[in-house]
Amino acid sequence: MGEIAFYHLQKSPLERVLPRLLEKTLAAGKRAVVMAGSDERVESLNLLLWTYGGNSWLPHGSAKDGNADEQPVWLTADEDNPNGATFLFLTDGRDGPVDAYERCFNLFDGNDAAAVQAARERWKTYKEAGHTLTYWQQTDAGGWERKG
Repeated sequence: MGEIAFYHLQKSPLERVLPRLLEKTLAAGKRAVVMAGSDERVESLNLLLWTYGGNSWLPHGSAKDGNADEQPVWLTADEDNPNGATFLFLTDGRDGPVDAYERCFNLFDGNDAAAVQAARERWKTYKEAGHTLTYWQQTDAGGWERKG
């Protein structure tokens, strides 16, 4: 069983946090699957990863782009892993096949009471299943602090 890290987004939205975490993932030589809540959200994230940083972009693709095995970051609304990723990023309140990955990043909107409650329920379920869990909260300086 891999580690499941909960990222409580309070200061910055997913659109600012996800690209940074994916940059670190690729720098570590890992591949990622980003599981979104809908096909429309996949397309939104697809555009984001091309344009998020002015001169920055992340190599990625989705079913619409094809060539999954060549994509270090795969965007999907399904539970597939066609690029052989070892890191899973869960967004939009998604749950997924966490046991199939070395590490899972569960990102949730800390300013949305329903999202926070859903994250608490996922935490409880994963803990009861025996997963190793970590909880990360955004700092005022824009970084992350491990809590608990």
